[in-house]
Amino acid sequence: MAKAATTTRKTPARKRASTSTKKNGKSAGNLEFTQEQDTQAYRDMLLIRRFEEKSGQMYGMGLIGGFCHLYIGQEAVVVGMQMALKDGDQVITGYRDHGHMLACGMDPKGVLAELTGRRGGYSRGKGGSMHMFSKEKHFYGGHGIVGAQVSLGTGLGFANRYRKTDNVSLTYFGDGAANQGQVYESFNLAKLWHLPVVYIIENNRYGMGTSIERASSTTDLSHRGASFDIPGEQVDGMDVRAVKAAGERAVAVCREGKGPYILEMLTYRYRGHSMSDPAKYRTKEEVQKMRGEHDPIEQVRQRLLEKGWASEDDLKAIDKDIRGIVNEAAEFAQTDPEPDPSELWTDIVLN
Repeated sequence: MAKAATTTRKTPARKRASTSTKKNGKSAGNLEFTQEQDTQAYRDMLLIRRFEEKSGQMYGMGLIGGFCHLYIGQEAVVVGMQMALKDGDQVITGYRDHGHMLACGMDPKGVLAELTGRRGGYSRGKGGSMHMFSKEKHFYGGHGIVGAQVSLGTGLGFANRYRKTDNVSLTYFGDGAANQGQVYESFNLAKLWHLPVVYIIENNRYGMGTSIERASSTTDLSHRGASFDIPGEQVDGMDVRAVKAAGERAVAVCREGKGPYILEMLTYRYRGHSMSDPAKYRTKEEVQKMRGEHDPIEQVRQRLLEKGWASEDDLKAIDKDIRGIVNEAAEFAQTDPEPDPSELWTDIVLN
């Protein structure tokens, strides 16, 4: 992440590789987008941003209970990676998962209804923010235990190999989860059997309230698979074009039967770790600098305007349309019935 790293980080040990240069002997790929790609990326990222803003608002109103981790600032990661996939590829992630759901094409109504504990939610109102699934969209959660999804994502890769498909499992986890032991057990098995898994480390610089420099002895997380001979690279996770290019490289390696692959997405969350986090461990200036100079949505917006692919009125119309979708989802999430009490006894195993 060439831009963001040099402006806000002060650790000399952390070297960031630009995706415009070669990494692990591979060319960077095409970072240029067509008008259609930029417009779609803008819409998709804006949907996540507006959805998360509404979620934060509804949480503050007491309409959403439990934990709630917002994805604001990290939108380019999931949107760019989804552009590198084909139907049948799987996605699994941790608890900061609303953006992943929307990027996979899950209905905002169903996602927000789950957040408010309603019958029309993806887990029928019983899972909440961290536990939603969609077999139709090949989205396998949403997991509250830090790092637990990495083993499961590896299992999805094994299923692809066992069934002799060329599908790939995208397994997301954060910089904090990168220190969990089960991550390395998964790495070992995935490399031993050359499983089609792309491990995506969303490095937003803080595991809960602890900066990566205070929690990790080595802060270039793309090297975490080195002892298993797993290739990895750092990617500007605030640039959707860089994410897509890296995603295409990693997915291609896995489809060829040469997986797994590690992508460290250098990104940033604007809000606290969760809705209860005042984020006093970082300065307002740091956050404002990232929002002002590296915002993933603003980068695309400026390209659309500069290239004459969209006018201010066009972009306002897109924003209006997105807000309408989110407001409709919010209305549904507040009026849909709550689950029947009998649902307490479904989807469980009794001894």
